[in-house]
Amino acid sequence: MLHVIIILIQVENNYLFDPNLLEEICMNETTTYLKGGVSLSNPGEGLKLRPLSADDFAKGCYLDLLKQPNLVGQIFTETILSRFNLMKSTPSTYFIFVIEDLEKQKIVASATVVVERKFIHECSSRGRIEDVVVDEGYRGLQLGKLLVVVGEFLSKKLGCYKTSLECSDGKVEFYEKVGFKIDGKHMVKRFSS
Repeated sequence: MLHVIIILIQVENNYLFDPNLLEEICMNETTTYLKGGVSLSNPGEGLKLRPLSADDFAKGCYLDLLKQPNLVGQIFTETILSRFNLMKSTPSTYFIFVIEDLEKQKIVASATVVVERKFIHECSSRGRIEDVVVDEGYRGLQLGKLLVVVGEFLSKKLGCYKTSLECSDGKVEFYEKVGFKIDGKHMVKRFSS
């Protein structure tokens, strides 16, 4: 019996954050229409929404997903796991969640919520949704919308007074459909490509 308990703890510790946090999200207040019954508990047939796991790097599937729209570069396993553990060591800051195709054991979509602590708004926090990616073969299934809505409600559950995101001009219409508005004040200065 003790052996089983150790295995369960080890598996749960592989997640970046506690999976119960996603299960506690109530999306009843969303004004975003998701077709086909897509929801947090049912992202699609054979799909599961869950926190990022350290095991996703061993499979190689998470970095393959991120490479589709981004420059990831060559990263060694030690660097990846070091970064994962650093993020995990700040449990109230980084929330990367993924959608896995269970049959293919492949990560097909992902998004990140980063919680930024502020002095303004009575020392409140701001949520930032970043790195929303859906695998090319899974687009059109409402997964991008689902990720953004989950990110929004996760930010709210974490006590954030607002949730923001950055996007290219070509994605503005998509984010407007899920309730985000352009706030002309957001500027970015990049230090590398």
